[in-house]
Parts: sequence; structure tokens; C-alpha cells
Amino acid sequence: MFKDHRKLNYDIISLLISGVFLMSFTFCLNKTSYALSLNDEVARIQKTYENIIDMSGNFVQKSHIKDLKRTDTYKGQFFIKKPEKVKVIYKGENPAEITVNKDIVLIYQKNENQVIKGKFDSNTYGQTPVILLSGLGKMEEEFNISEKNGLLLLKPKKSMGAIVSIELKLSDKEFPIQSFTIYDTYSNRTDITLSDMKINKNIDDKIFNFTSPKNATILEHNP
Repeated sequence: MFKDHRKLNYDIISLLISGVFLMSFTFCLNKTSYALSLNDEVARIQKTYENIIDMSGNFVQKSHIKDLKRTDTYKGQFFIKKPEKVKVIYKGENPAEITVNKDIVLIYQKNENQVIKGKFDSNTYGQTPVILLSGLGKMEEEFNISEKNGLLLLKPKKSMGAIVSIELKLSDKEFPIQSFTIYDTYSNRTDITLSDMKINKNIDDKIFNFTSPKNATILEHNP
């Protein structure tokens, strides 16, 4: 299953959050003031992330698969805790659970009673989009940043699997990101919308534990 990157990204779980978004306004500023606005927005996101110990929320993910001319919709919730703990729970017809602890990622597919174990690194972001939220505190290190139609456009400086670019729609709420869209090398698009965001609520470490269910098939992914 890991051998087909497109199948992993969109059929296995088509992992996490995106939202189609157009801001109701665009930057109509001269070059100097635009640069200041962009820098201010990036600084606001960075500052928020500096103060985040943990965060959680709900998401709706829409995966637009070009080759199949199909859009798959997923819903679920996620939990992220510094320094390197993530739990993502997909609900609905194809329930799944993703657990990240440091450099290990476990993907459990309930219907198949199957667990996929692999190494977590930047290439995994394309497989588990919501986990991108855990890395946006280092935007200027990880991405080239510009503005596009009132959105922040991020292009990875180094390889992130199949990801070509990410668009962020910002929020004026406590958590500065409302939604984001991921574009990949297969011309697919993943839209993720966030809701009910909570910051620094002292998430219990037990949430990030994972015990393989009885008789589950364990697959090792070692690229």
C-alpha cells in the first residue's frame, strides 16, 4: 500500500484538514506596505506558535483526486503536543487513527484491522496533511512565503514528499489559521478547514498512546 504514493495519500485515509477558501478581501497595497503586511502576518503566526504547548480541534478534509475525477470528504479531530506528539482521528465510513511520537508514525485502519508503522519525517506531511500544523511554527525556515489573492502561499524549500505548495487562509481568532489547501505533484488538491480550535488545555499524554488491536495485521514501511 505504501508503494503507491497516490493511493496512500487519498485512498488509505486521505489524511487531514483542508478548506477551500477565498478571502473577502485582497491586498491592495503598494509594494512597501504589502511587504510589511506579509511580514506582520508571518510574525503573528510565529509568535502564536512560540506560546503553544498543545492544541486540538476538528477538521473537514476534502481530497480532490484528478485522475479519478473524484472528491472524497473526511471529518475528524486532532491533538498536537510539543515537542513531537500528534493524534489524528478520522471518523465516518473509513475510520482511521494516526499516532505520531517523535520519529515514529502509526496508521491504524479500523475496517481492515491493519496497522502501518513507519518513520515520520517531512516527507510524511503529504500523507498526513493535518500534521503540517505542527510544523508551521518554523515557516520561514521551511518555506518560501508570498501572497496570493489574500492568502499566504508557502512553497517548501526542501522536499516534502509530493507537496508542491500550500495556501493558508488566516483567522483573526486566537489560533491564526482558519484553513489551508495543499497542492501536489499529481495535480491533486486537499482542502482542510479547522474548527473548535483549543490552545494550551493541558492535553493528557495518554491520548497519544496507541495499542495495536487484537489480531491486527502489522505492516512495516521502510522506504
